Amino acid sequence: MGYVVPSDLAKKMIDAGEAKIFMSARDTLIRAYMAGAILTLGAAFAVTISVQTGVPLVGALLFPVGFIILYLLGFDLLTGVFTLAPLAWIDRRPGVTAGGVLRCWGLVFAGNFAGALTVALFMAIICTYGFSTEPDAVGQKLGQIGEARTLGYAAHGAAGWLTIFVRGALCNWMVSTGVVCAMVSTSVSGKAVAMWMPVMLFFAMTFEHSVVNMFLFPVGLMLGGGFSIADYFLWNEIPTVLGNLVGGLAFVGLAIYATHARTAPRRLPAAQEPESVGFAAEPGQA
Repeated sequence: MGYVVPSDLAKKMIDAGEAKIFMSARDTLIRAYMAGAILTLGAAFAVTISVQTGVPLVGALLFPVGFIILYLLGFDLLTGVFTLAPLAWIDRRPGVTAGGVLRCWGLVFAGNFAGALTVALFMAIICTYGFSTEPDAVGQKLGQIGEARTLGYAAHGAAGWLTIFVRGALCNWMVSTGVVCAMVSTSVSGKAVAMWMPVMLFFAMTFEHSVVNMFLFPVGLMLGGGFSIADYFLWNEIPTVLGNLVGGLAFVGLAIYATHARTAPRRLPAAQEPESVGFAAEPGQA
């Protein structure tokens, strides 16, 4: 069958989280670097298409390409490890500690950031012919995104910070749903379709993704955006990371774990099982 039932899915999620915790630092960094680079290339592609067509929805429809590629190649995003890694600790897998979970998160954050910065530099060079001209239309748009999503939030003070946090939570609710839905299918086409829908939704709704923002804001600064590094971290990256953590872990990881890993199906004692083979149980006995 091409479908993994929820009870088996929950076990796959826990196993995946355990594997990520025990992965070597070298492998974790390489996989995180590649994930950050490929995802943000997808974001650059989506922004370019949006500028060329004037229809942001078209960019959102195409953005999941990068996400699908990195997933199929086994690379790791911070949003995914936020959801999966803690499950192995909560399930009390041997050798899994809270420190191991934090180590995994830290290494993936660093790798994702390095990959995103690489693409940011490459895109800044492309949009300015090696910093020899003013940014082209795509470069101007990238700079505007950075300003709107830092100073725009800052203008609202604490309410702006709360808004970013909620947008971050909603983002990883959708992104981690995409990751988990991909694990439900055993075919490449099934995985791609399952990931496409929730990832497209988060991008179209302009929710806040910590790794995508590791590209959008640095490239905006390189292209002359009117905000600072401090603005980026205080008024976007920090609340986005916290929102991503809560959204992915609470609404995806723990929700599935609680009802499919910790809750066994209700069964009758053997002595009470219906004796007749081939007949349905009486109401109340199923």
